[in-house]
Amino acid sequence: MYEKVFLIDLYKTIYTIRIFEARCTQLYRQGLIRGYFHPYLGEEAVATGVCAALEQRDYIVSTHRGHGHCIARGADIKQMVAELFGKLNGYCLGLGGSMHIADLSTGNLGANGIVGGNLPLAVGASLGTAMRDQDKVTVVFSGDGASNNGVFAESMNLAAIWNLPIIIVIENNQYAVSTPIEDSTRQTKLYQRGQAYGVTSYYVDGNDVLKVYELAQQSISQCRQGKGPVLIEATTYRHGGHHVNDPGSYMPKEKLDYFMEHDPVKIGRKYLTQIAKMSDQEITAIEESIEEEMEQAITYAEECAEMSLDEFCRMTEGF
Repeated sequence: MYEKVFLIDLYKTIYTIRIFEARCTQLYRQGLIRGYFHPYLGEEAVATGVCAALEQRDYIVSTHRGHGHCIARGADIKQMVAELFGKLNGYCLGLGGSMHIADLSTGNLGANGIVGGNLPLAVGASLGTAMRDQDKVTVVFSGDGASNNGVFAESMNLAAIWNLPIIIVIENNQYAVSTPIEDSTRQTKLYQRGQAYGVTSYYVDGNDVLKVYELAQQSISQCRQGKGPVLIEATTYRHGGHHVNDPGSYMPKEKLDYFMEHDPVKIGRKYLTQIAKMSDQEITAIEESIEEEMEQAITYAEECAEMSLDEFCRMTEGF
């Protein structure tokens, strides 16, 4: 049986990601966030469940849709908002923006704007820890679209032949931008691709945080015992288009309605009421506290300074 405090922590992470993405979407539309913005709305349970099973020494490697990974790994949302605003107090001095946040203090080796580009980087990181005998597990998050890129196969093969302690998590939100998965691959059970390389492969409901956590725990244990790598396909669904400016009109209403009901926040709340025996009032108090924390993060970011032109020129001299 799960302890109440653990279930609360899981829900806090899920709800923090939800509020962060919802408020930052509004801020983007107000012109306060520039560039592209890819919300993690609807996928929160994947990052939350996986990262809850990791230890502090472990690594994650993220994607262009990476805010949820950062938060689940322990990032400070004040610094995250500052980064999205292009401010000096952001994680990457405001130079990385939405798609390139990294936080080495939490083992987050960084988000990546190139689809599939993070996979070989993660394999390299995992190889390095294995050569140094550091007992670190590396988790790399990937989308279903990236699984059709050549580097996915190459990375999987190298991880297998070197027996690396790495977990590849396919966040299958069922669209590569606007292309449905059934139009891009004949075999839509993506976890089966790992089996062809001799990689232990699993499927999980990516919207159920406890199911994700339990499978992540099992997979991490396998890696620590020298039985890696592992491939996990976590099926989920975006709550909207590929990015903020994509209306998502290609997404069937009945399917979207189903996943809106089978929502990570609703499932996490259910666990608090059914297992932790918490009242609606207690849960609402948690949510209001997170919402207030988000507003404080926005105020902090608004007050932060941008990098001066002279500082930028000094940093980029020689490039």
